[in-house]
Amino acid sequence: MAEVALRPIDDSDLDALFEQMRDPESVRMAAFTAENPDDRAAFDAHMAKVRALPEATTRAVTVDGRLAGSIASFVVDGDTEVTYWIDRSLWGQGIAGRALALLLESVRVRPVFARAASDNVRSLKVLQRAGFAIIGTAISFANARNTEIEETILRLDEPAKSAPPDTSGGDRQTY
Repeated sequence: MAEVALRPIDDSDLDALFEQMRDPESVRMAAFTAENPDDRAAFDAHMAKVRALPEATTRAVTVDGRLAGSIASFVVDGDTEVTYWIDRSLWGQGIAGRALALLLESVRVRPVFARAASDNVRSLKVLQRAGFAIIGTAISFANARNTEIEETILRLDEPAKSAPPDTSGGDRQTY
């Protein structure tokens, strides 16, 4: 099985993350994206802001040492939320679930919330497997679809489901 790990995002990751976050199929599935995914200046400004927030945890997701996406927790109106983005070429391999388990072990705040487009079945399954429960829905504007759509709101109250311990040593989290 491939090794999934989390590490701080480096400046050298930004080009690849920008490309991942502008992939048309990924953008459509995520729905709640930047207004213009092709706007590099806006992407760079956003990444600089979230990487500097003391209440946010923003990590690169790697698979066998190769950048595979990003994952983060952040605070909105006093609630901690999680988000993730995995390179489309790696979907369906369990990477998001393993990365989420690692993040939730380091982000101990509960409850933790998540949101996903209601038609993003795979993302909803990832969240539910991690212990998140659906608590409702909302109609929100989705930039990627240029319309209002239903999003599902989920909440995790329990401690994180344990990922196997890291035996590699160092600060890197692995699974």
